[in-house]
Amino acid sequence: MDEVEVVVAHSERATLRVGDVFLKVDADQARLDAEVEAMALAPVPTPRILWCKPPVLAIAALPGTTLGRLGGPSTGTPTAWAAAGAAIRTLHEAPLPPRPGQAGRDTAVLTAALDDECEALVTSGVLPADLVTRNRQVAEAALRPWTPAFTHGDLQIAHVFVDGDEVTGIIDWSEAGQGDPLYDLATFTLGHEEHLDGVLAGYGTDVDVDVDVIHAWWSLRSLLIVRWLNEHGFDPFAPGCEVDVLKARM
Repeated sequence: MDEVEVVVAHSERATLRVGDVFLKVDADQARLDAEVEAMALAPVPTPRILWCKPPVLAIAALPGTTLGRLGGPSTGTPTAWAAAGAAIRTLHEAPLPPRPGQAGRDTAVLTAALDDECEALVTSGVLPADLVTRNRQVAEAALRPWTPAFTHGDLQIAHVFVDGDEVTGIIDWSEAGQGDPLYDLATFTLGHEEHLDGVLAGYGTDVDVDVDVIHAWWSLRSLLIVRWLNEHGFDPFAPGCEVDVLKARM
């Protein structure tokens, strides 16, 4: 029997690897449904679905390796990073999926959540007030009108696989849907600012991408997730992770 590897696990969902098969266990069937739907619609390589019997989705492993992970060294050639940018552009130009995604949260609701979270971070002593205040100011630039695109919604570099200079697939589509395309670009380059120019070169210079908004999403995403990570056994204070991302904006 193949060894069972726990890829990620917390109270909401878990992903296991058994040989060349990934088993995603999710207590929220709506997320599983959204993932299956998004992979069927996405115009970029995605894993092959083997079967889906809620609460479990089985998908085949992708060839190649990821471009790295948050808090770890970035890998891949400059050409691979540019190819990832081009794949993201292809996704964003696709016809809109039917539902909103994580990147498409209502601005008023998102603003209220951000303000509440900033207050909680300071009151609980998780982060110093000056760090929170500065990044709340930076985050404001993301809270603006945007034109919806087909977004992945959780486009961490660990979710993008490459083989040499070619993108072989993108995984974890449960947060996909209509949303702000700069949210995807920010999530993909979070903690790896040195690759932002290369990703944008692959994305295309024929569109106006506001880098300040990408910086804003780095701050906003990090502020919203620090306490959740602490409470679910992850370490946002590890080198190169969310707290370092916040400190870089000081």
